[in-house]
Amino acid sequence: MNKTKKSFDCVEMMHEGALRIYEETKDMTEEQELAYWRLRNEESRKKYPQMRELEPANSTPK
Repeated sequence: MNKTKKSFDCVEMMHEGALRIYEETKDMTEEQELAYWRLRNEESRKKYPQMRELEPANSTPK
């Protein structure tokens, strides 16, 4: 079976992101990690304001 060369690998990207976050948070206390995620959430909401207008993916439509 021949492997195809991918120009983009989503699973690899997800693993790299998870590893980066792990490295950033591995020595944090629970309070520090909560503060980290609150800050990341706030930054994301500012960067992508249109996301606030969308319903969460796991909610039922009205």
